[in-house]
Amino acid sequence: MNLAELSKAPQLIEIAIDKKELVEKYGDQLIFYVYDRQPLDVFAKLANADKSNMVGVTDLIKDMILDKDGNKIVEDDKVLPLDVMIEAVTLITDRLGK
Repeated sequence: MNLAELSKAPQLIEIAIDKKELVEKYGDQLIFYVYDRQPLDVFAKLANADKSNMVGVTDLIKDMILDKDGNKIVEDDKVLPLDVMIEAVTLITDRLGK
């Protein structure tokens, strides 16, 4: 197979936060989107992130939490509740194979 055949533009994929406690608290699944492919520098930053310092990981991941149109959900004065953010970070890192 030619390697060029594997190269394509990133696509938005849906991720559902369906943790029982969060569904009960917020009344339903919480849906967000992330690109299925990330640049190599993003993977490098995630791989080298200090697991004892969630700030670095969260700062990186918050740029990946998108709405269905690919717009950032977390920016400027818009923040997610801490429990939702932690679950989103967990799901994204799991999804990206960390």
